[in-house]
Amino acid sequence: MTHLSVLDQSPVPEGSTPGDALRNSLDLARRTEAMGYHRYWVAEHHGMTGLAGSSPEALIGSIAGATDRIRVGSGGVMLTHYAPLKVAEAFCVLASLHPGRIDLGVGRAPGSDHLTAAALARGGSRTPLDHYPNQVEELVHLVDDTLPADSPIRGVRATPRPDELPEVWLLASSADSAAYAAHFGLPLGWADFIAQVDGTPIVDAYRRQFRPSARCSEPKVLLCTSAICAETEAEAEVMVSAVQAWRVSGLKGPIPAPTSVGSPPANQSIATRLTIQPGRRSIPAGTPDQVGSRLREMVGTTGADELMVVSICHNHEARVRSYELLAYEFGISNPP
Repeated sequence: MTHLSVLDQSPVPEGSTPGDALRNSLDLARRTEAMGYHRYWVAEHHGMTGLAGSSPEALIGSIAGATDRIRVGSGGVMLTHYAPLKVAEAFCVLASLHPGRIDLGVGRAPGSDHLTAAALARGGSRTPLDHYPNQVEELVHLVDDTLPADSPIRGVRATPRPDELPEVWLLASSADSAAYAAHFGLPLGWADFIAQVDGTPIVDAYRRQFRPSARCSEPKVLLCTSAICAETEAEAEVMVSAVQAWRVSGLKGPIPAPTSVGSPPANQSIATRLTIQPGRRSIPAGTPDQVGSRLREMVGTTGADELMVVSICHNHEARVRSYELLAYEFGISNPP
């Protein structure tokens, strides 16, 4: 593993505003850049009071403008909501403003309820999922300015043309999306934190089926997982209890404060307490060595080239400290 990166869902803590959450994202980006993190990706969610990031391209522009080195991108843009040309142009603008620093990660999950998804779509009907591979292909051609002669939109160009093109990643939490990444010769972002299946065989299949492209000559895997790190296991338990309660609620409302969450039975192990519900991944949480051990095991099992971590906490400074401890644990930053 060569890089450690951040996925930010812009959580809205109970008692704060979405504006506070977005400003926290800017602050976290600046501080994780100083810690040595490689990428800072932001998610896309709609119609949620607990997550403020509904427009990745807008947030990416602000974060890239507030930082100097770290790569900034989408984790990801939900392509089935949009015309590929609009997405390509938005990221060509970003890449023109911030050359060599922009990543375009795309996915096909709705990131919303079905009514909101329909409202986002042109004509009130979301693009069928079976059109998604065609959307991906068209998007890459538009970003690269390589539309084939038989394209129905031949002659259309995504402008402005940046000096350095954004990296294009395909995000996946299922075998189908990973297969598309292999088919189009794109790097794969495996979303372990939302996947309901074991990613190892899917990532292995991606590597076997990978077709080299002008963009990517060999398979490349970024593993994204949840994690919460604290000075002590007890502190980590308190922090994750808020996320546990939020998940149990069906992700409704803002992130509750840990003090408003009932304490679990004392004889329960931390592993048992963090098993949220069927189909949801448990959250690696604990001290730096505990979390580091678990994350290294996941990287080793999948053979991932990069590791990206998403941390949701009620307290912003606790979230910053979690990333700080991980940076120390993985040797990208020195302890004070």
